Amino acid sequence: MSTDEPADDGSPEPVEGDEGVRGKLEEEAERAANEFDDGIVDLLAWVLDTETRARIYVYLRQNPGSTSQEIAEGTGLYPSTVREALAELNGEEKVQRSKRESSGAGNNPYEYTAIAPSDLVASIVEDVQSELNTVFNLDAHLGLSSGGTAEPVDITVRDLEDAADD
Repeated sequence: MSTDEPADDGSPEPVEGDEGVRGKLEEEAERAANEFDDGIVDLLAWVLDTETRARIYVYLRQNPGSTSQEIAEGTGLYPSTVREALAELNGEEKVQRSKRESSGAGNNPYEYTAIAPSDLVASIVEDVQSELNTVFNLDAHLGLSSGGTAEPVDITVRDLEDAADD
């Protein structure tokens, strides 16, 4: 049998482009995941004030119980930058801090865990709600309204689990 003839065993012949197509699909999947991650980080940077804090938050959601050194290594951020951002996030109750348990003598570093995304959103809702009410009532604040005021904005945040129970 020559190499140009099809196999008679009924098995499909390999197609030259299969590996190339598979590679392209994997590249596109990785690109989409990176763009999704970048989009999430952009949104969180708005919620958490900086991209640094957003990257730390995402890292902690993926790696709860991490130390500042582990976070620095995992994010590529400077350790001093991570420590400063963690202190702020902990003060704002957006991450939780506890001492790492150790059986040996020595320094027990703090480990950090990010709060749930629904709790993060709930923590900023009041501020967003207040800002929206100011915008909706801008004419009244500027003395340009005809006397009526817009209804106040009311934002309710519910967990998906809570919403499913309703």
